Amino acid sequence: MLRKFLFWSVAVIFPLPLVLTYDSVATEPEQLRFYIFLGLIAYSWWLLAIALSVRPPWLDRFVGLPAIYGLHGMLGVLAICAAYLHSENSYAPSQLARDLGDWSFYGALTVLSYSVFFMSGWLTDRSRLLLSVKRTLERIFRHQISVWIHRLNVLIVAMICVHTHLLLRVNQHLSFMVLLDLYTVVIVGAYAWKKWIAPDTYLTGTVIGNEARGESTRKMSVALDGTAAKLQPGDSLFLRFEGTPAVSREWHPFSVTDDNQETLTFTISQHGDFTRRLGRVAPGTAVRLEGPFGRFESILQDRGADAPLVLLGMGAGVAPLLSLTAAHHTTRDIHLLWAVRKPEDAYYLDELEKYQAASEGRFQVTTSIGRFRRDDLARALSAKEVEKGQFFIVGPNPAVLANRRLLRRIGVGVRRIHDERLTM
Repeated sequence: MLRKFLFWSVAVIFPLPLVLTYDSVATEPEQLRFYIFLGLIAYSWWLLAIALSVRPPWLDRFVGLPAIYGLHGMLGVLAICAAYLHSENSYAPSQLARDLGDWSFYGALTVLSYSVFFMSGWLTDRSRLLLSVKRTLERIFRHQISVWIHRLNVLIVAMICVHTHLLLRVNQHLSFMVLLDLYTVVIVGAYAWKKWIAPDTYLTGTVIGNEARGESTRKMSVALDGTAAKLQPGDSLFLRFEGTPAVSREWHPFSVTDDNQETLTFTISQHGDFTRRLGRVAPGTAVRLEGPFGRFESILQDRGADAPLVLLGMGAGVAPLLSLTAAHHTTRDIHLLWAVRKPEDAYYLDELEKYQAASEGRFQVTTSIGRFRRDDLARALSAKEVEKGQFFIVGPNPAVLANRRLLRRIGVGVRRIHDERLTM
């Protein structure tokens, strides 16, 4: 909780140098100055959102990718609100400055609206109708298009920067302009360095296996050219397939299924426009891997060793939970609950039986055809698990949200529930 508080406080701290510097040199009336401050805050938040989009690995280990994505999205919403108040209550003598301000505002609003609908689960995870509409539209607005639309934030920042330079009341203050340009150059430069210039430090490997598991799931194995020494149980990596026209070269996140650091196995649910094409990826295809990302192992290590682990996976969401199981089934009490659509979708039962045999009674499995209901969870979980267990949930967003509610209703404390939501 403290980590997330410190992380979110960056949204307040980051704009302060710009605001305070301008306040120290500005001569405008206080009311107009306030709305200029709002414009500076909006600009700072757009810059901060760009910085977060590069997914710094050290920050992921500190708070986790869900928190990074959450702040990234919230900054976009708050920046639009601040920018609207700024534009409606201030003026620019230069026609070009006004046009650039308007274009950047409507561009940012378009990117935000698109991202909320297609690239997050804020709306579609809570409405079956909107989810159905999204899946239909994804045939046109494929993930690769979504990524490039999201990158328009860099162009929007450039227009706002030029807009500011054209304002006489602002550009006459050298100290402020130097600081504004420093903010812009550092953030945009870091983004460009990470995306297009930085030396290639990614893990590399080769696809050695790609087989169907059930009707809509694939098991893909990647032999690394080295060792994923930083990989922890429960982690995920972003993959990019090289030299194949079968799929796009954009990065996509997948969770590792076991604890092998030389040959990584991924269990992938084929529901998006990208994942539905993964059957065309042939063995021998070169792969780049960014990461690893994840905090499940860190959370586990921070809790007491005697606390039972309850792992709740929906469909392919069992993948990171299996890697936790592989690492800890002989040393921790683990209860894996796995919900699948059909009996044939329980494709890892043989592996789970091996873990059970080696665990000396520490590891148990409960499977369900269809989602677990409240009564199912109440029967399956022991009193000790409900009272002291650490719960890890992985699956589609709507299922994760539903299971969080069910667990809280049967008495599981919210601070003992941790999740990873399969939305990209």
